[in-house]
Parts: sequence; structure tokens; C-alpha cells
Amino acid sequence: MSPTREHRRPPESEQGERDRAALARERRGRRSEEERRRTRSSRSPRSAAPVSASGSGSGSAKRVRPTRRAEIRRRWVALLSVVTLVALVYFLFFSSLLGVKNVAVQGAKQVSADQIRATAAVPADKPMLRVDVDGIRDRVAAMSGIATVDVSRSWPSTVEIAVTERAAIAFFDSGPGGDGFHLVDGGGVVFKTVKAKPPGLPELKLPKVSADDPVTRAVTAVLGVIPQAMLKQVTTATAQTPASVEFTLAGGQTVRWGDAGKADRKAEVLAALLTQPGKVYDVSAPELPTISS
Repeated sequence: MSPTREHRRPPESEQGERDRAALARERRGRRSEEERRRTRSSRSPRSAAPVSASGSGSGSAKRVRPTRRAEIRRRWVALLSVVTLVALVYFLFFSSLLGVKNVAVQGAKQVSADQIRATAAVPADKPMLRVDVDGIRDRVAAMSGIATVDVSRSWPSTVEIAVTERAAIAFFDSGPGGDGFHLVDGGGVVFKTVKAKPPGLPELKLPKVSADDPVTRAVTAVLGVIPQAMLKQVTTATAQTPASVEFTLAGGQTVRWGDAGKADRKAEVLAALLTQPGKVYDVSAPELPTISS
């Protein structure tokens, strides 16, 4: 037998075959990619499609209209809020509807309520929030017979003025040719002048009577802490220094009281001393009281 021949393709043919296979795979890959793209496009939302003049367009319009109505409603609410705020400010600060209609005075006994109203000078119909309560208080406090003042608003239309009047604790005589008897309160303030000698009050025997004088303040402070039953017996009071206050009783006895301290102890000791005869009773040091003739 003749030897078998082995047929082999030349190397160039094998290379060409491989190239064609690779090209075919590449084409199949491109077709697959294009098919995937077409599939994604077909699955995209309908809203991405152009709005037709039919049902889809009317649906979009229906979705837009509520939003516009809400926006218009919000604008109206904002406008009404601003108008309401402006009206409220005008009503409270500029309108006389909440203006002053009445001025009530409390605590006035010695000083006339009408005099207090005139001094307060509260403008009628002025809006309550614009009333100067501090100015009213300062004007009334400057009155000679007034010790303290409190001014407040009582809605809707009343200004209330509550006063505490000065209470006389002593008096001093202006002397011959003077203008009368001057009433003095517990702080040494001279606040009123009367023509007749006031009954039941001790007379101050001091070279100077003034709220700025330390001696005056010391004497009136002592008279303010003496028990009321004992104070009724005091006819005159004097002092050389703030710590040397002394006074005379209706029976003619002289009491050396000292300063305003230890008032209760001094009053207790003095009550016991007065049961014994004497002319001068010294309780300025209540631990060591003395009696002298």
C-alpha cells in the first residue's frame, strides 16, 4: 500500500479561520448589546413619552391645578396675616378704643383724690399701652403729702394710682412770725403746715429739722420705734447727736434714750424704771439703766 498522505491546511488558512470566528463573536456581542438597549427603552416610564393632546395631557393638567390653588391660598393667608397684625398694632397703640377712660385713686385720705388726678395728668383717651406710668408715678410722688406711689394699668381703660400718705409723727413750731406748725413724718420729711398746734404729737426741739439732717432722722426714728402707749406720753423730743436722743414725758420726766437700737429692751426697762421716783431715766444702755433726781 502506498503511504497515507496527511493533508494539512496551510498556516495562513488557519489564521483566517480564527479571525472570522472572532469577528462573528464580536458581531453577536454587538447585537446582544443593541437588544438590551431596546429592551430598556421599551420598559421606561410612560411619563417620558411625549404628552399627547388626548387623555395624558389632561391628566397632567389635573395634577398641576391643585398645586396652583394651594399656592394662591398660601399667598392669601400671608396677606391676611400681615393685615391682621397691622390692624392689631394700630388698635393697641394708636386707637382710642382702648384709651384711658378713668383714673382710679386708692389710699388718699389727707390728700384730695382730685388733686392727685390733676397732678398725675393722665391724658384722656390715650392708648393704654402708650401711657407713661413712670412719669405719672414721679409726678405724684413729688407731692408733699405722698410717701409712696404705685401706678398700674387696669384693662381695658382704667389707670390705677395707689398711694401711701405720709403720717405725721411729730411737729415743730416755726416760731413768732412763722407760717405755723410743720408736720414731720418718720423719715424726717416736713410735708405739711397747719395753723393750729396738732394734738397728740410730740414737738421737735431741734435747731434744724430736715430729712437731710442726721439728727432729725435719728429723733424721728426713735419716735417711730417707741411703743404707741409710751409715745402718747411724749411731749417733746431733742438730741445733740444721732446717738443722744432724749424726750420729755407728760409727767415732766426726762428719758435719755440714746439711738434707735434695742427699742424693745429699752421700752421694757423704762416701764420698770418709771415705777420708781426720779427726774431723769437713762436707758441708753439698757443693761445698766440709771435714775437720777
